[in-house]
Amino acid sequence: MSHAQLLISYGQAFVAPDRRLHRSSMSVRFPEAPLLRAKGGCAVISDSISRNTMAKQAGDISVRGFLADYFSTPDHWDVKTSATRVLRALNSWCYSQSQHVKEGSFVSSMSAMVFRGREAHLFHMGDTLVFRLRGAEFEQLSRDHVTDLGGYRYPSRALGMDGSVDIDYTHIALKQGDLFLFTTQGVRGTLLPSDYVRLIRQDASDLDAACERLANEAKQRAQERGYGGDQFCFQLVRIDELPEEVTEHPGQLYGDLPIPPELAPGERLDGLEILAVLSRTAQSRVYRVRDVHSEREMVMKAPSPELSLRNAYLEHFLLQQWVVERVNSPFVVKVMEPSRPRRYLYYLMQHIEGETLRQWAERHPQASLTQRLDIANQLGKAVQALHHREIIHQQINPDNILIDPHGKLVLTDFSACHMRDGEGHRHSGELLRQIGFNEHTAPEYALGDSIGRRSDQYSLASTTYWLLTGALPYTLTPNRLRSHTDLEELTYRSARTTNPEISPELDDALRRALDPQRALRFRRMSEFLHALRVPLGRLPNREESRQEPRRFWQGVAGILLLLLVLSWLLR
Repeated sequence: MSHAQLLISYGQAFVAPDRRLHRSSMSVRFPEAPLLRAKGGCAVISDSISRNTMAKQAGDISVRGFLADYFSTPDHWDVKTSATRVLRALNSWCYSQSQHVKEGSFVSSMSAMVFRGREAHLFHMGDTLVFRLRGAEFEQLSRDHVTDLGGYRYPSRALGMDGSVDIDYTHIALKQGDLFLFTTQGVRGTLLPSDYVRLIRQDASDLDAACERLANEAKQRAQERGYGGDQFCFQLVRIDELPEEVTEHPGQLYGDLPIPPELAPGERLDGLEILAVLSRTAQSRVYRVRDVHSEREMVMKAPSPELSLRNAYLEHFLLQQWVVERVNSPFVVKVMEPSRPRRYLYYLMQHIEGETLRQWAERHPQASLTQRLDIANQLGKAVQALHHREIIHQQINPDNILIDPHGKLVLTDFSACHMRDGEGHRHSGELLRQIGFNEHTAPEYALGDSIGRRSDQYSLASTTYWLLTGALPYTLTPNRLRSHTDLEELTYRSARTTNPEISPELDDALRRALDPQRALRFRRMSEFLHALRVPLGRLPNREESRQEPRRFWQGVAGILLLLLVLSWLLR
C-alpha cells in the first residue's frame, strides 16, 4: 500500500483546578492536503513565566500566534525559514507588548515541532520539555535554558524576554511508531524515565488516556513530596504512517510558478481579464483586473518579466503578500484570494476607486487645514497598524497613498516593506536602494545607516509637511546625501512660513519628527500622532490652562467680597 501522506495521532491532558488560570497552553494542527504537503503539521507547547491572570493569555497568544502565522507563510519558504521568521516576529511583538503592562508579561517558554514528510523540525526556547519515545528508548530532545535563583528555576531564554531571541533548532529523521511527549518544567522531580515508558506503553492505543495516566501519576507524586500538583499538562504525538521516500527536485527557487508575460487590456490570465495597466516599473507590473466568474474587480501585482534571474527581489515579492495578510486595518489595502489556483506568480489586492494623494492635492488646492490633518491622521493609523505587526513600510510618499471619493485613505504598495525580526535592519535598506529613493525617504537610507520605525516616522512627517504646505522641509532632499557631513546642510524650513494656519506646536512636532538624526526623533510614533490629532494641531497652552481656574476663583472671591461689603453697608 502506498503511503500518500504523513498520518499522526495525538492526545492531551491538563491537571488544573481551573483550566482558565493554567499557565500552559498546547495545541496540535495537521491540515489537509495540499497544505500538509507544503507546510507539514505542528505540535506546540508553551509555559508562561508569570503567575498571575496574564499568564494564561501569554501562553495562548504564543501558541495561537505561531500556528496562525506559520501556515500562512509563503509556500516556497522551507520549514526552518518559515518557523524562524514567525517566531522572531512573534518574539518582537510579545517583547514590545510587555513594555506597556505593569504586572506580568508576555514572556513564555515554547517548543514547536513541525512534522513534514519523513522529518521533524524542533524549535525551542526556554524550559518546556520535549521527549521522544522510540521502542524502549526515552530521550529528551529539548535543552533546559534555566537559571537557579533562591531555590527557584527560571527560564534564562524565552519568547518575549528580549528584543531578539536565540532559537534552538533540531532536525530529526522520523520512524513509524515514534512517540513525542510535550510537557512543562513543573513535572521535574515527579516522574522518572521508566515511569514515562511504563505509563505510555501500558496502553498506547488511546493517547488521551495515556496523557491522563501521566497527569494523575505526576500529581500524586507531587502531593507525596508536599508541593502543588495543579499545573501539569501532557501532549503526546504518535507517527502512524510516513509518506514514501520521494526525491524532490528543487525546481525553481520560487516553486513552479512562472512570471507572467507582459499583459495588455483585453487579455486573460487564470480567469482574470486585464482591464488596465496601472503601473510598469523595472521591478513589477500592476494591473486592474476583473474575475470573469465573480465579476469582482481587483488589482494584480506581478514581477516584471525581465526579473526572472533576480532572485533577491523575487523572494521579497512573495514576502509582500504574506506581510500584508498579517495586517488588519481599514487604512491598509487588503490581499484578495483568487477564485481558482494560480498558474503564474502574482498576488491580488482589493481595488480602491480613487486617486493618489498627489492627485487629490492637485485637485483640492483650497482644502482646509482640518481636511488635510484628517488625511494625515488616517495615514498615521495605517503606519501604526503596520508597526504593530513589526512591519516597516519604507516607502511612504504621496504616490503610494489612495484617497477614495469619501475621503478615506488607504496605504498601498509594499514593494519595499521589511519585517523586523530582531536581527538588525541595516540590510533592509539595500532593497529600497534597488527600488529607488524619493524626496520623502529618511536620510539614514542614503547614508547606509541602521533603519527602524523612526525611519517611517520621518517619511510620514515629510508627507504630512508636504500635504500641509505643498513644499518640502529641506532645500537639499535627504535622498541626495552623500556623507554624514551633508547632514549639516539639512536646515529645517518652518512650515508656518508657507502656511501660517499651522500652529507653532504642530510646527515643532513636525520639526522633531523630521530631525536628520534618527535618534532625536520622537521615541514613539504615538507622540507625533498626538500632535496631529489635536484639532488644527493646537496643543493646550499650559500657562493658559493654569490661569483659567485661578481666574474663576478670583471671580468668586470678588463676588463674595462685594456681597460682604453690601451686607455691611445695609446694616
